[in-house]
Amino acid sequence: MHIETLKIFCDLADLRSFSKTAEKHLLSQSAVSQQLAQLELAHKCQLIDRKKRPIELTKAGQLLYKAATDMLERYEQLKSELNAMKSSTGSRINVAAIFSIGMHTLPDYVKKFMVSYPNVNVHIEYFSADRIYELVLAGDIDIGLVAVPKRDKRLDVYDFEDEPLVLACSPKHPLSHESQVDIHKLQFERFIGFEKDVPTRMWIDNILQRYSIVVRPVMEFDNIETIKRAVEINSGISILPETAILQEVGSGTIKAIGFSNESFVRPTGIIVRKNKLLGQAGRYFIELLRKKAK
Repeated sequence: MHIETLKIFCDLADLRSFSKTAEKHLLSQSAVSQQLAQLELAHKCQLIDRKKRPIELTKAGQLLYKAATDMLERYEQLKSELNAMKSSTGSRINVAAIFSIGMHTLPDYVKKFMVSYPNVNVHIEYFSADRIYELVLAGDIDIGLVAVPKRDKRLDVYDFEDEPLVLACSPKHPLSHESQVDIHKLQFERFIGFEKDVPTRMWIDNILQRYSIVVRPVMEFDNIETIKRAVEINSGISILPETAILQEVGSGTIKAIGFSNESFVRPTGIIVRKNKLLGQAGRYFIELLRKKAK
């Protein structure tokens, strides 16, 4: 049995769908079926009741699922232990961050870290929040940085920075001359927001709902950089983390205006898989990230 085959079987048991499992592993449904058939042939028993919709594990399948999850967990622990055994000299910390944090907040922390660990490579990649959770849980990434972190029993979640949220608008917009703005002035304004599955979108939606504000969505994007470009050409207003628009504010292409009602913030967090064994450098990097939150 290969580790990858066990992963596919466990995901099939969790997702209860051949199509969703195939999509997650970038395989065809036929390939997933073949992997299952190989397991059933090796153990001479039926593992999944294909007649049920959604599919269900047989009793034999439940036994294998329990054993497989244990084996996979031990295998990930082994990988972590092997990585932790490597010397700090020339080692690497793999970090995944959403684009806004990775580009605008993280660089200062990396600079501070490099003072103490100049020979450690902090490798940063940018992904969507959902992808970061997947990579951290799979053990492919050491540390994840996301906005509006969700709690998961498989993860250790630490507070990072609370980012001030401001009204972002073009200098040509009527609200651009305000020193502070009452959130009620956003009523029925053309609004450029995040797509519905982005955690920050849900966070901002909750703020607007608390104040009974109805905006007119004109554009939705999955990343902050595209939203900024749309705001710059006065396609609409947005609510964005202040740290993510400092460059545009400095160059005069976007106006950042605080709210008079209250200080709105977007929470961010550090996620690490539970029982993840990090070397001394990795542990120091997490403590460095947590210092400001503390």
